[in-house]
Amino acid sequence: MFDVIAGKYDFMNRALSLGIDVGWRKKAINLFKRDKPQHLLDVATGTGDMALLAAKLLQPQKITGIDISEKMLEIGRQKVAAQKGATQIDLLPGDGETINFGTDTFDGVMVAFGVRNFENLEQGLAEIKRVMRPGALLVILEFSRPKWVVAKTFYDVYMGMVAPQLAGLFRQNKQAYQYLNNSAKAFPDREKFVQILNRAGYSDTTFKPLSLGICSIYTGRKPLLIASK
Repeated sequence: MFDVIAGKYDFMNRALSLGIDVGWRKKAINLFKRDKPQHLLDVATGTGDMALLAAKLLQPQKITGIDISEKMLEIGRQKVAAQKGATQIDLLPGDGETINFGTDTFDGVMVAFGVRNFENLEQGLAEIKRVMRPGALLVILEFSRPKWVVAKTFYDVYMGMVAPQLAGLFRQNKQAYQYLNNSAKAFPDREKFVQILNRAGYSDTTFKPLSLGICSIYTGRKPLLIASK
């Protein structure tokens, strides 16, 4: 499905969110500034938007992005090649539930609008934690459903009817954008997702709604190792 829509994916993201998603991504990435990570993992990197923005805002030594869609990665690599910067960005085929890197590899991990696509959410979160170094930060950006009734009504109409119709006008796969709505509705957001992060073994877990709750930023850390006596 993502291979099919890859060619217009960036354009549709900007159009359907009215550009607000760029601000969401910046807020999420800026949470890493205190840690100053030097090797970041971007899970479900898609066309590399988060990786490229993190390179600009954080200037780490290296960013590795993984995604299951080769077509999305092809476009991402073209974008990386066109950017001048000191950060090395590698976009590789990979599954967030079986990450092909060793334990304790990354200084931080980010996932933007990707965890709702995991077949087994808790397995994916456990696998992400495995490749994080102790104390490293996980930042997840994901759709959530607004609580305020007016915003909730607008959100349901826009995501359920307007977005798929707009996709059709731009000759995009309407079913793909209907899937976006369905997967967002099914995702256990806010406190429920924080509980899942806790069960997966993360510490210092938080969530923060953005733009009237249309999406939320979730954070958690891989616990530090405690030396035995």
